[in-house]
Amino acid sequence: MLIFLNALQVVLYVALLSLMGQGVLYVLAGAKRENNFFYTMLRVIGRPFTAPMRWIVPKVFSDQQVGVLTFVLLLVFSFVVFVERGFLLCEQLGHTGCRG
Repeated sequence: MLIFLNALQVVLYVALLSLMGQGVLYVLAGAKRENNFFYTMLRVIGRPFTAPMRWIVPKVFSDQQVGVLTFVLLLVFSFVVFVERGFLLCEQLGHTGCRG
């Protein structure tokens, strides 16, 4: 179980960093970001996470808002995985009061 949580956390971190990089380049590159190679690569890396979110949320939200919503949701998932890893490690070390 710990290996699965470690792998999931790495995937979430890569997605979070990709979306954060997109946001930074969105601010720095402005309108020229579509021609930026690194922005394109970050979009490709983040697309498996933003595409399902685009499908779920209503069409009222713009693509920028979908990116922010995806980032927040991935941040919450990452925190949950972080806490579960902590509890699992605590139990594996033999501590009795790990879950409250």
